[in-house]
Amino acid sequence: MEAKAVPRHHVEESDTVRSITLPSWHISTENHPISNATHLDELHAQLGIPLPEMTFGHNLIRLKHTKSGWEYQFDTLNALKHVKNGEMTEGDGAVTVKQSEAWLKSRYTPMPTIVPTKPYDWTYTAMYEGHSPEGKGSKIVFKRADPANPAHAIPMDELQRHDPILFYGQTLLFEDELHDNGSSQILVRVRVMPGCIFLLSRFTLRVDQVLFRTFDTRLYHSFSSSPPLIIKEVIGLEASYEDVKRVCSRYWIRKAYS
Repeated sequence: MEAKAVPRHHVEESDTVRSITLPSWHISTENHPISNATHLDELHAQLGIPLPEMTFGHNLIRLKHTKSGWEYQFDTLNALKHVKNGEMTEGDGAVTVKQSEAWLKSRYTPMPTIVPTKPYDWTYTAMYEGHSPEGKGSKIVFKRADPANPAHAIPMDELQRHDPILFYGQTLLFEDELHDNGSSQILVRVRVMPGCIFLLSRFTLRVDQVLFRTFDTRLYHSFSSSPPLIIKEVIGLEASYEDVKRVCSRYWIRKAYS
């Protein structure tokens, strides 16, 4: 596959916002400090759950197709809306560790004993695929891809080429160390090459001695697609801590003796 010609584009950057403007697209990333107490209170009131230790409530990545007005974005509030609020039931991906009861108690503001503590998913597992803001193309629905149509697949060979990167941005929506039991975070990255846009949103969970879990959303758009086509790929994976440890141990043993 031949390299693409570099399209006309303009990159702007400030302390908190980076953006690129192309003939049909405007892509921006916003990176702000950790939310202050006032904003955390507002988020808590909307979500009804204790917030992650590091909540970047104003961070986001937004894609806008300027010709149609369609927008798609990844932001912290909407990511946390996908965290289970309430009792965990079968199929919710509940995770239990020996310290979970003490962990939950430590994360709640003390309340009168007559008021029960409200449960939630303490791992902050969020199967968040991004969204279109209301009125910005929210009525456009992604259709199931045709596996027999190569145009409906993300061309990994193109993404692996050493094409010039016209724009790169990333933003961390939240991160929590699960009270020293592991780590949970969502990191979103976007890059623009001469021929395409590629975005990866990745939720990563590690619960020590229990499991690893990821939830990836990939968006791909080729500038040459007509009519404009966005490919979205969503993949969720989970493995036990011991299984991952076993695979990694074999890898490091091979490295040591190679």
